[in-house]
Amino acid sequence: MVSVLAVADEPVEWLWSDRARTLGADLVLGAGDLPFGYLEHLSEALSAPCVFVPGNHDRDLTGYRTGRGGVYRAGMPVTWPGPVGAVDADARIVRESGLQIAGLGGSMRYSGGPNQWSEAQQCRRAMRMLARDGIARGRAPVDILLTHSPPRDVGDGDDPAHRGFGTLRGLVRWLRPSVMLHGHIHPFGRPAPDVTLGTTRVINTVGYTLLTVTPGQAPTIVRRHHGS
Repeated sequence: MVSVLAVADEPVEWLWSDRARTLGADLVLGAGDLPFGYLEHLSEALSAPCVFVPGNHDRDLTGYRTGRGGVYRAGMPVTWPGPVGAVDADARIVRESGLQIAGLGGSMRYSGGPNQWSEAQQCRRAMRMLARDGIARGRAPVDILLTHSPPRDVGDGDDPAHRGFGTLRGLVRWLRPSVMLHGHIHPFGRPAPDVTLGTTRVINTVGYTLLTVTPGQAPTIVRRHHGS
């Protein structure tokens, strides 16, 4: 059983303090559109690793790679602009704290900013992730699907910027994770009801959600707050 603190979009004031330690989480998951310093603080306060995906308001983190001499982009040494020490799981499947986590960041394309994708682009990104990590249908060892946007027609919005991806519905069916965590849709303090797609619990984690995840079992919500 792994205690997970999932956060997205709206920093919670009291979590900026040392009180964050009282949550006792083993793993921090960021679902996008948060100050990178906030993720760094939570990871440090909890002495826990952090895995994140970028949101549509985050800076472009594509094209960076880690080599023996540090971080490179376009063959040149650079400073990593993302949260220090965190793992960018965008379009990747990573293993952390005993859990397999598939990540897919960004939102539906609505302007010229980074981390925005058309449906076709997001589908290609998902397919490349599955092919690269050798995930076969029915044998998917994925515990958590971490995204910025929700699936289409699952708690998404009506405007172009907040429509969910149909690709994510297919990805849930393929990977069958016990839980999908997303942000992007601000509930403004109101409860955001969870939805079940097949055996997957879909959770809007804008604000924060403290939950326990055990491979092969349904997640348990311990504590949550919708919005800041």
